[in-house]
Amino acid sequence: MREIRVVGDPVLRTPAEPVEGFDRELRRLIDEMFQAMYAVDGVGLAGPQIGVSRRLFVYDISGRKGHMVNPILTVDDPEEALDEEGCLSVPDRQTGTPIYAPVARASGVTVEGFDRLGRPQRVKARGSLARCFQHESDHLDGKLYVDRLPKTESRKIMIRT
Repeated sequence: MREIRVVGDPVLRTPAEPVEGFDRELRRLIDEMFQAMYAVDGVGLAGPQIGVSRRLFVYDISGRKGHMVNPILTVDDPEEALDEEGCLSVPDRQTGTPIYAPVARASGVTVEGFDRLGRPQRVKARGSLARCFQHESDHLDGKLYVDRLPKTESRKIMIRT
């Protein structure tokens, strides 16, 4: 079982590298990512969160399940929606559970990339799926949701980690 990396691990702050090989190793990695995500009741997980600095993520939210390799996210609807967001990599040090805070995200996005076999795929999303895609894409760029919060709110959360 892959371990979830938490705040302080440099892999979470390093932009991930593109996936180059669509092989058995990639398919195994994607399966392991789903296992790790389900083991902690997550809805999305990016490569860096398990210590793999590669541009891929898995998700299972709002009745939609999948994965995206080398994703490129485009904002379709920039109107911001404010909703509670947490992260498996930003846990409360006492409880081990994610710390939630209201985060503004674009209302609608499209993600284009590839599946585990290297076939192109494109997914349009709104609501919680759009939020998930933006959250996971941030991980691939070395960003955490706390970076989108006002500094005072971010500090309060980081003190608890």
